[in-house]
Amino acid sequence: MRKKDPELMKRILEYVTEYYLNYSSTPSTTQIANEVGIARGTAYKYLVAMDERGMLKYQDGDIVTASMEKIENDREEVSALGKIACGEPALEEENLLFKTSLPTAVFGKGPFYILYAKGDSMVDAGIEEGDILVIRKNAEPHIGDIIVALDENNENTLKCYGGIDGDTGKAVLEYQNKAVYGDKVILVNELICQGVLSHIIKER
Repeated sequence: MRKKDPELMKRILEYVTEYYLNYSSTPSTTQIANEVGIARGTAYKYLVAMDERGMLKYQDGDIVTASMEKIENDREEVSALGKIACGEPALEEENLLFKTSLPTAVFGKGPFYILYAKGDSMVDAGIEEGDILVIRKNAEPHIGDIIVALDENNENTLKCYGGIDGDTGKAVLEYQNKAVYGDKVILVNELICQGVLSHIIKER
């Protein structure tokens, strides 16, 4: 077997790990070959050589790297609790849908919980109906954060925290859809933050 290029091995390893982070699966030999600009047969030989050198595990077409093992082993359990209004505030009873786990290598340390977005008031922030929202519990909100908050009627909503209004002294919850809501805001006497948006996972 010809001597293998260590830089090419490094590129293959990085691509496999990045692909796994994005898709929770590993790329095919053809995809690897196309990515690094080599023939499919050459990509296969590189994977075999990398397995022999302990850079990754490659058997029967399956690839496992040390980073992938860490991601799988270092995960945090989270609960999916239902939907959150991204329009007019709506009373939503906490409802456990299911439990899952998130890799800390991608999401960091929690604690987290998951909500599903509904409504259209946050589209300018990239949040659309059906998106999966990963919310960090017990987080201190800062101006510009997307937060889960209660209004004075204990109705929950997802809005952008706009700080304290200088005229009224109330906390400002901002809509993020200029086309539909303009500069509309919600003012609350006391900010009750139930979590800060950490990640958005698109439905499609």
